[in-house]
Amino acid sequence: MIFKVFYQENVHEVPVREKTKTFYIQAESVREVYSKLADKKINIEYIQEIKGAHLEYEQQNENYKVLEI
Repeated sequence: MIFKVFYQENVHEVPVREKTKTFYIQAESVREVYSKLADKKINIEYIQEIKGAHLEYEQQNENYKVLEI
């Protein structure tokens, strides 16, 4: 499954929508995504599973790239 991770780069600041960034990661569950990202210094806001038409739409984005962790 592919998950879209919404995050902030600074762990010590309150999340601000305008500073939210995203990336994609492959995992079996949300729990696995959290475990893969445990050593990263990011503030995870939300993890969303994407599939079907939503995944096809995201894949058309020029910034679509699945991280290998």
